[in-house]
Amino acid sequence: MIIAVDGPAASGKGTLARRLASHYGFAYLDTGALYRAVARDVRAANRNLRDEAAAEEAARNLDAETLKDPFLRDRGVGEAASIVARFPMVREALRDYQRSFARRKPGAVLDGRDIGTVVCPDADVKLYVTAGLEERARRRFHELRAKNFEVTRAEILEQIRKRDERDKGRDASPLTRAPDAYLLDTTDLDIEAAFKSAVELIDEIIDS
Repeated sequence: MIIAVDGPAASGKGTLARRLASHYGFAYLDTGALYRAVARDVRAANRNLRDEAAAEEAARNLDAETLKDPFLRDRGVGEAASIVARFPMVREALRDYQRSFARRKPGAVLDGRDIGTVVCPDADVKLYVTAGLEERARRRFHELRAKNFEVTRAEILEQIRKRDERDKGRDASPLTRAPDAYLLDTTDLDIEAAFKSAVELIDEIIDS
């Protein structure tokens, strides 16, 4: 079984996807980590993030064993990832790995921005997780302040707004809701409520 979880930054899709994978005993893949790893490797090679050839090379030589590198969660790496993620050849290079992961038994949960539309268009369950811009900025602000980063709410709001523009406006696999994806707006939901709604939907599909 394949569960595709898509949505914009700070919508709660990663937390939800991890909870769902644990609940059902499925494998879990944060596909954003693939792009963050590519950005990391481009920088490590002292190449420009906007150098498409360098990004493609890093993607084709990516070591999946490094996806747990704590550095990938550092502030700024996500922004770098959204730059290399614009390149069609980078996305193509990483697509085979994602599709292979999706076939793991007894099932897999993948979260990203083009899982239900491009990577796994035939996924058994598709969720599009979103939340209002202000709420997503609030969540990311508190997350970063908890890690002792000196940031302002206005700064985070602008960063997420620009990230949304890049993700939705890129030519290669832009962020968009699949026509058959279940919309889960978490603006007024905590993780428990979002998780309950998702489980009810998935269980209904499993039992049908």
